Amino acid sequence: MSGVSDSSDRGGFVDLHVHSTASDGTRAPADVAREARRVGLAAFALTDHDTVAGVSEARETAETLGIRLVPGIELSAVEDDQETHMLGLHLNDMRAVEGSLDGLRQMRHDRGEAIVARLNELGVRITFAAVLEQAGGAALGRPHVARALVAEGWATDLRDAFDRYLGAGRPAYVVKEKLSATEAIAVIHRAGGIAVMAHPAQSGTRERVETLVAAGLDGIEVRHPSHSAEDVARLGALVEFFHLVPSGGSDWHGGADGSRALGIMHVPYSWLTRQEDRLSGRQAKA
Repeated sequence: MSGVSDSSDRGGFVDLHVHSTASDGTRAPADVAREARRVGLAAFALTDHDTVAGVSEARETAETLGIRLVPGIELSAVEDDQETHMLGLHLNDMRAVEGSLDGLRQMRHDRGEAIVARLNELGVRITFAAVLEQAGGAALGRPHVARALVAEGWATDLRDAFDRYLGAGRPAYVVKEKLSATEAIAVIHRAGGIAVMAHPAQSGTRERVETLVAAGLDGIEVRHPSHSAEDVARLGALVEFFHLVPSGGSDWHGGADGSRALGIMHVPYSWLTRQEDRLSGRQAKA
């Protein structure tokens, strides 16, 4: 059961946390599949924020390339006033997910309008139409506002936009309404998937994980670019202690290299197998 060790895996490596233009990534879902194949991954999970709109396109391309797609999503949730991102992996009922997320998408739309209104009050004259143009029909998020700020000359780059306007505590920051963690887990389970706590880092304490386990948590993202070696060791131990499954990924948004390059976390295929075994066990009990 040393599934969280650093040893290589005969099944190859996987990346179970990847974004596309269906949310705030910069590469189309089909291009994500091509890049996953190019870097030699055996499988990848498309986990866009609050949407599964890119899964079908990514799957079609992945199948032609002979690489496995794991249908997924990343949900923003809260528990005890603490933000928790929840990955849903191995989803098999997209309609169940989409039906549950209609309200979240409206929340994202309303938040975007509120951010633009605050920017206008600050004298930053961008329009909501410019933000929607940057989103291109994707699930709306702050990165799209940031791109509009850069495109219209109000920020030098995305980091500058967040540092000056959009980050938590900055003048145009608007708190996002979220699901409860329990609701997020339920949404994922209704879609036939497993719920994985995303990039908890130092906040992934035993007490916090225990609360989520009681709500139905299936796994923890052990390997993530934001995690220190100490985080990885602690989270791996919690996975084993609570009989959960490990996961990991780059949180890739389309960059060519750097600390979040696609596949950089070297997540073993055996972790994917453990996730499938957990799903099989749940289905056997149903």
